[in-house]
Amino acid sequence: MATLMIQGTTSDAGKTTVVAGLCRALRRRGVSVAPFKPQNMALNSAVTVDGGEIGRSTALQAQAAGVDAHSDMNPVLLKPESDQGAQVILAGRVHGSMHALDYHAYKRTARETVMACHERLSARFDVIIAEGAGSPAEVNLRQGDIANMGFAEAVDCPVVLVGDIDRGGVFAQLCGTLALVSESERRRTRGVIVNRFRGDIGLLEPGLDWFTAREKRPVYGVLPYLQGLMLDAEDSLSLAQHGEGDDGSRLKVVVPALPRISNHTDIDPLRLHPRVSLSVVGPDRPMPQADVIVLPGSKSTLADLAWLRAQGWEERILRHLRYGGRVLGICGGFQMLGDWIDDPEGREGPVGGGPGLGLLRLTTRMARDKALTRREGALTPGLAGTRQPATVAVRGYEIHHGVSTGAALTRPLMRLDGRDEGAISADGQVLGTYLHGVFDAPGACSALLRALGLTEADERRIDLDAHRERQLERLADAMEAHLDIPAILRLVGK
Repeated sequence: MATLMIQGTTSDAGKTTVVAGLCRALRRRGVSVAPFKPQNMALNSAVTVDGGEIGRSTALQAQAAGVDAHSDMNPVLLKPESDQGAQVILAGRVHGSMHALDYHAYKRTARETVMACHERLSARFDVIIAEGAGSPAEVNLRQGDIANMGFAEAVDCPVVLVGDIDRGGVFAQLCGTLALVSESERRRTRGVIVNRFRGDIGLLEPGLDWFTAREKRPVYGVLPYLQGLMLDAEDSLSLAQHGEGDDGSRLKVVVPALPRISNHTDIDPLRLHPRVSLSVVGPDRPMPQADVIVLPGSKSTLADLAWLRAQGWEERILRHLRYGGRVLGICGGFQMLGDWIDDPEGREGPVGGGPGLGLLRLTTRMARDKALTRREGALTPGLAGTRQPATVAVRGYEIHHGVSTGAALTRPLMRLDGRDEGAISADGQVLGTYLHGVFDAPGACSALLRALGLTEADERRIDLDAHRERQLERLADAMEAHLDIPAILRLVGK
């Protein structure tokens, strides 16, 4: 076993991308490799082959490595429920909710889970590429650290530091980080990678030479800014509009940016679709013209529903439906479409309940156990009056505490693993499902977009898995071209 850890000077320095690219580059060389992220804070998650829950970005890295995503790859996942609290997932299973200060004190216990998961993973793979979180120079979080240098010191692995030149001040980032870590941590930081460079490399080379002479460690490479690279986001949500719909030729889809939006990768196929104009609307922004409103998943459904109402979305949705528009709710968004949501044990926030939007006849109760399941099946034939073939395959995963019941479920949107799932209103305007990834399968994406108003003449097949593979191959090509991969491999004895 050999472990290499990729740490960053800041959040979003490119650690996730570098780990994914290295996993794919090593896989190309026939190396048995797996990703590992000791601690992650994110609301985008995935269901693993062993029925656990890990960060979405780690699951993407597993795909890059050509292996099934497993709970051991992300021992600690923190899913924020408020500004000061989060649900704690240990080894893929819900441990409970904690205040930030309480979790800081709990990290010594969480460390045991991290080390056990790493040991199990190391027994199955020759190389582990670990990813840090945030920055190792966050001095306020160093005590009991399990996310960065604390883990690297515990397993005695080398570290490569990534700096983002697109933010500016990359040499200050790199030198400042090295100045703030301990002497032993500086020694184990064997070199650096400069990420997201635009322009003539000749202009950067004097700085690279200066850094190498000052810090007595190599620059393993300068990765270019890969324009248009689109991989599953760890947590950040882009509010940029995708597509142009002013001429009326595209399906206009609008998504409210909920404060605790989760698994927003559900809408990635819509970003890619050439006949869809996608707008993600942030707080205090007007709603653009829409054919479809998508209510996404939420980690705190009742709180996000209250935010929707405060932002005026309830009136917007009702007016949208009166004029013939359509609404799709996914997971937490599906629960919001119902008559009532009850959280008697405070699984997603304070104990309580409240009315939903009343667009589907169903009620939801938050249960103690969390559904974590991969699903596959078929959409309901003749979906919303479309000329849909009898069988259109659909696949995805469920991650939710809510259990929904009611008359709306007698008109299911699909059938998964032998049971009805989701709901569609009698007029076909309101659709809901617990299934994340509902647009991922090409046939399902086409059928659902037809049901939501896209004409058959405008249909395009979007294959998200094929897109991910193309992006990972492009990323690995850039790694091969711009990084000293042999030198990096020597860090792990390969």
